[in-house]
Amino acid sequence: MPSDYFEEDDFSGEVNGGVFKRIFGLLRQHWVWVAGFIATIIVVSILDAYFTFLSKEIIDQGILKGDVDALVRILIRYASMILLQSAGIFTFVFLAGVMGERVRYDMRRMLFNHLQTLSLSYYSRTPVGWIMSRVTNDTERVAELVTWGLIDSTWGVVNIATTLTFMFAINWQLALIVLSIIPILLFAAVQFRKRILKQFRKVRKINSRITASYNENISGVRVVKALGREDGNLDEFKLETGEMYSASYRAAWLSALFLPIVQIISAFAIGGIIWYSGAQVNFESISVGGIQAFLSYMTFMMWPIQDLARVFAEMQRSLASAERIFRLVDTAPEIQNKPNAIDPGSIRGDIIFEHVHFWYEDEMPVIKDLNLHVKPGETIALVGSTGGGKTTIVNLLCRFYEPKRGRIMIGGHDYTDLSLEAIQSRIGVVLQTPHLFSGTIRENIAYGRLIATKEEIEKAAKLTGAHKFISHFEKGYDEPVGEGGVLLSVGQKQLISLARAVLSDPEVFIMDEATSSVDTITEALIQDGMEAIMQGRTSFIIAHRLSTIKRADRILVIEGGQIAELGSHAELLRLQGKYYKLYTQQFRAEREDAYNIFKEEPKAAVETE
Repeated sequence: MPSDYFEEDDFSGEVNGGVFKRIFGLLRQHWVWVAGFIATIIVVSILDAYFTFLSKEIIDQGILKGDVDALVRILIRYASMILLQSAGIFTFVFLAGVMGERVRYDMRRMLFNHLQTLSLSYYSRTPVGWIMSRVTNDTERVAELVTWGLIDSTWGVVNIATTLTFMFAINWQLALIVLSIIPILLFAAVQFRKRILKQFRKVRKINSRITASYNENISGVRVVKALGREDGNLDEFKLETGEMYSASYRAAWLSALFLPIVQIISAFAIGGIIWYSGAQVNFESISVGGIQAFLSYMTFMMWPIQDLARVFAEMQRSLASAERIFRLVDTAPEIQNKPNAIDPGSIRGDIIFEHVHFWYEDEMPVIKDLNLHVKPGETIALVGSTGGGKTTIVNLLCRFYEPKRGRIMIGGHDYTDLSLEAIQSRIGVVLQTPHLFSGTIRENIAYGRLIATKEEIEKAAKLTGAHKFISHFEKGYDEPVGEGGVLLSVGQKQLISLARAVLSDPEVFIMDEATSSVDTITEALIQDGMEAIMQGRTSFIIAHRLSTIKRADRILVIEGGQIAELGSHAELLRLQGKYYKLYTQQFRAEREDAYNIFKEEPKAAVETE
């Protein structure tokens, strides 16, 4: 499905040092492990360079001079260093693995905790697939950068430094030739970085859209199959994946080209060393072992340079992921507590909407100058056409959104002076489409109050009428519900949602068209459960079936974000206005269905002679 409603931020500028600082800031709390890791790599790198120096000693002191004792001593030293290096390699690989898992855990916990704080409006405009891509794919790439990327880059830098040190110790003139290629390599790296990062940014952006497409098509698979949209969705998916393939191909081509350029530049340096060292041998300023060691050092140094080139290319991919992770982390909740927000201990009391105006975007009004005074324990029903603003009113009450103008008072307080926890923990909501979490029936009911006892859970289920069908399951309350409750019917899920709301013991109760998708028998069960939970509580009911709200204290007919009519069921019928029209039309349709009025009778067969 197209996702034009969501436009991801376009990262096209230069990467500043802040991104690197934040990436490696993830390691700050693990500084002991990092220090041990770097110290171990330095030791192993020095040993690596020292092996080449020992090979020079073997040639100059042992082979050319024919000194067997010196040769044995050098070989014993060589074997000891091998054992020490092996222990070092095991240690830094182990430490890298530990750091990688810790960083993954820290990033995913950081993202999950932050996602819990974001306002409902963020989830309304952001595809689930985009969020999942940040939490899974991008965290994995950044974790790879700060672990194995750190290994390769630290290893490469330390190896180059120790190699240059030994080179200067052998012959400083030849070492200067090697140093002359570094500015050329840096220039090439900067030019390639710009181009590679541009492509990887594009890859990450398209990958987010692809993940969102996966999520939409899997979650909506029944609609896709019912409408025969498989081929159409496949064509749209091909366009997305084709664009991603092109960007990935260009990034891979540039990354592959970078390494041969490094090797060509290095080859010129090696040629210069061979030419210059040949002349130096004639003047006896360098030994044969020294030339051999120097060439070995030169080759030895090229490997870490090539590794750094590879890491550098991979780093661009990780940077593109890091930019998106930190953009998510930096997203501030639109609804936040004031610095001095309070928890009054209860929100029982009058609920007052005073000249409330609200719009989602572009200042297109959804709620217009709404005024409403609800007394404690009163049941308010909201009816009206789709898009009239009914759900927006209860969303404002729950403080999922806040009024653009006007205010809402709860218990004598402007509700923006109260903490979000104080309001939302005391409001119970049952939605039109109930959501259950993977697990058992007992765990889903207990989600309303995690410390509830077994007896309290069963009491809530009995009160809402859910206990009867639960007891028919083989495992009873321990029966799995499946992902999203797929193993249960809509009515069963709704009753469990009601039980969950009862268990949480809310002070304000909201039903958002909870009976619109169930049969009449289940509706009666839900209605009984609703009456049980509404006893003594301020309640708001959004209803499609008007027969379910006859007992409401007041019924509000909402049209165009305003109260068109207000009164009890009997008062509105006597008024013979909009509610009367809605009710009589619905009542007539129900009677026609019940008695099969206007149903076409099958025609009698006509006999032919």
